[in-house]
Amino acid sequence: MTATAGVGDYEWWKYVIMPFMSGIVGWFTNVLALEMTFRPIEYFGISLFRLEEQPWGLFGWQGIIPTKARKMATICVTLMTERLFDIQDIFKRLDPDKFYEAMDDRLLLMIDNIITEVAEKYMPGTWSILPKNVKNEMVIMANKACPEFINDFLSDMQANVHNVLDIKEMAVSACVANKGLVNKIFQECGSKEFAFIRLSGLYFGFLFGCIQMGIWFLYDGSWLLPICGFIVGWLTNYLALKVIFRPLNPVKCGPITIHGIFLKRQDEVSETFSRVNCNELLTTERMWESILEGPKRKNFQVLLRAHSIVFTDKLIGGLKPIALRTMGMDQFAMMKEDVAAKVITMLPDIIDLSYDYTTTALDLERTICEKMKALTAEEFEGVLHPAFEEDEMTLIFIGGVLGMLVGIIQMFLIF
Repeated sequence: MTATAGVGDYEWWKYVIMPFMSGIVGWFTNVLALEMTFRPIEYFGISLFRLEEQPWGLFGWQGIIPTKARKMATICVTLMTERLFDIQDIFKRLDPDKFYEAMDDRLLLMIDNIITEVAEKYMPGTWSILPKNVKNEMVIMANKACPEFINDFLSDMQANVHNVLDIKEMAVSACVANKGLVNKIFQECGSKEFAFIRLSGLYFGFLFGCIQMGIWFLYDGSWLLPICGFIVGWLTNYLALKVIFRPLNPVKCGPITIHGIFLKRQDEVSETFSRVNCNELLTTERMWESILEGPKRKNFQVLLRAHSIVFTDKLIGGLKPIALRTMGMDQFAMMKEDVAAKVITMLPDIIDLSYDYTTTALDLERTICEKMKALTAEEFEGVLHPAFEEDEMTLIFIGGVLGMLVGIIQMFLIF
């Protein structure tokens, strides 16, 4: 049925509230779409007809970003490792002497315990009758050999850090294990943009509501409300996303300069991005955990073993002839392997002493921040846009569907 309506056909207030209702619809759909971007962190509902890495199932939903945590984290970490820093250059900032000083006392105690354990195991008789001053001499030798051992070991590690640390795998695995980390990175970096999206739904919705009011004045078909609700939800999400990232570069329109909201905040976002990543993701503790326990730990153990065996030779020093006579060549070789194995096993117990110095020396947060501020607009856009670009049409469609549902409710309750 087609009908031409005048103000007299309906109470005047029904026309007046249309823009306000439309504004509320726009605000509500944008807020809900944002919530559905980040929540729930784990899938909620029945996993029926759910495709891999898709947020929706027939009866359930998972936040878009948590659903694609691996992909999102990979994009984020790739940006850092390819554009912002080289982990090998970063590790070269470590000073071996200061690194040794950070662990000095505990390292010497560890070496002393290893010497005692190994000597009592491989030459118990000889060790028990050695004069105390000879044993003390070995401790003194350890004291002299340790700095050189750490220096050589750390220098070798700095030159081969890509062989012992997979920074990308480390960060991505952390995000997959704790999907809230990816949410935190995007939410803190885009906090002002998300606030804009919420409010823009209200503003754009009100504007479209004025248009809807004019249409309703001329034609009052009840099906218009769900249709208009869908259009409002769709357009408010679409426009909000476009205004955030477009135009990439400032465009002068008379006295007004138009520039993507997110892109105008490059310096501010750079500081937030570097802080959140270095405090939550690229921490010294995570790096050492990856080196010691990660996929390349075998390479690290080989490197540490080689230096431990050289260290053992220097440590024994003048006692080597006695050790060889007591144990024989084969046993002596086994003893050195045992020392290396114990160093590999016990090093994780003291490496945490180096965390504070390592964090200060690497100075990763400042490096990322400065490099990020120097990115081009196209490169900088890639920091936050993947959060939306990955499922931009899904978000916009969700806004439309939510708007249509509200329109149906509006149709039955008011009109």
